[in-house]
Amino acid sequence: MAEQITRRDVNYSDWYLDIVLKAQLADYSPVKGCMVIRPRGYALWEKIQQNLDRMFKETGHSNAYFPLLIPEGFLHKEAEHVEGFSPELAVVTHGGGETLEEPLVVRPTSETIIWSMYKKWIQSYRDLPLLINQWANVVRWEKRTRLFLRTTEFLWQEGHTAHATEEEAREEALRMLDVYRRFAEEYLAIPVYYGPKTDSEKFAGAVTTYAIEAMMQDKKALQAGTSHFLGQNFAKAFDVTFQTAEGKLDYVWATSWGVSTRLIGAVIMAHSDDNGLVVPPRIAPTEAVVIPIFTKKDNDKIADYARDIRKRLINAGISTEIDLDDQSSPGWKFAEWELRGVPVRIEAGPRDMKENKVVLVRRDTGEKIFVSIDSLANNVKSLLEDIQQNLFNRAKDFRDKNTHYTDDYEEFKKLIEEGAFVRAPWSGSQEVEAKIKEETKATIRVLEDDQQKHAEGKTCILGKEDAKYIALFAKSY
Repeated sequence: MAEQITRRDVNYSDWYLDIVLKAQLADYSPVKGCMVIRPRGYALWEKIQQNLDRMFKETGHSNAYFPLLIPEGFLHKEAEHVEGFSPELAVVTHGGGETLEEPLVVRPTSETIIWSMYKKWIQSYRDLPLLINQWANVVRWEKRTRLFLRTTEFLWQEGHTAHATEEEAREEALRMLDVYRRFAEEYLAIPVYYGPKTDSEKFAGAVTTYAIEAMMQDKKALQAGTSHFLGQNFAKAFDVTFQTAEGKLDYVWATSWGVSTRLIGAVIMAHSDDNGLVVPPRIAPTEAVVIPIFTKKDNDKIADYARDIRKRLINAGISTEIDLDDQSSPGWKFAEWELRGVPVRIEAGPRDMKENKVVLVRRDTGEKIFVSIDSLANNVKSLLEDIQQNLFNRAKDFRDKNTHYTDDYEEFKKLIEEGAFVRAPWSGSQEVEAKIKEETKATIRVLEDDQQKHAEGKTCILGKEDAKYIALFAKSY
């Protein structure tokens, strides 16, 4: 029940885990560091997957699938890539009772095996662009794990594209960054900052990494998606060349991009409250739940009235459940459905049935609205849109209120310690970046494009060098 949830102001980490476990989204696996995604959690992932998959296909991408096991030698072909992933690799050395001639790596990401195939498939500029996405699981041997946010095995999508020119590849990386931004804001109701990462924070093997960064309710940053311009690094590592329109031979240009089940963690931490999960309607597996208020008489009639309500909503395209449990009290059931995060609760008792009405209750605010059953579907549709927008506005107001600018290092340290996103001038020095991380645990999340015009004439937050960037700093997950 909801009262078993630790309050956010008591222990934010326990509050988060309580929601994951008690809302039955996931559970701990017998394999250390792994999780079992329960039906309610997987239904959320399916909604995320369905909407993102549609957006990918609208931008010209097709789905494929590549093997889970990758020859170890493939990773060594791109030096920076293998160096970045080596500490996280799971390696298979035996199969079928025999020692393997070459160990196989359980995929931490699929660039290497995909580019080994692209070498076979790409011969000419006519084969380009090649726009492929894969929905899969990956394994990264994490030492410190947290359900959905960081686990040894997780689900994700990874896009891998090949292009004839650098310009096309860079455009693709930015296009997919914008897809992620729009999805986060329009579907997850989470406002994000976006832009390139610093060289020290970029993906292993990338020329440039772009990211979307979201503020959670504890004011920490969560990297919610990344898009990488890979240049010709993997093409050169796997000798993927093509004949240009002019008849010359050149290496192809590449991107990769991905989001994962971490997005479920983002939704929990951005929107939920001390009563449980709060789910934005556009990704809610169940948009409304009908709860009949049973009495000692007329229970059958009230149940039939509730079934009629559900039928009307389903016919209007609104995913709706009904709770016909006549053993538990209404208050108990209200708390349970609040815990599960269903956007709209519909209460119907004897008086409502007599007056041909229902009571709508918003999960985001708790507001009660009395409506006629004849206008129910339109009212619920309108309410779902209101809830979606309200969740976004609420999260954006919170983020904006807790994002600050300073060029004073002492103030910077104080803001970071109190919990905030901080914009500050930065020289571009990796030494300064590392020192700030060491002293404050804050990292540069992104270099926002729209902020860079403000760097001119400013001095780096730490040191006396001229600033080249306005960097967004925060502690992060």
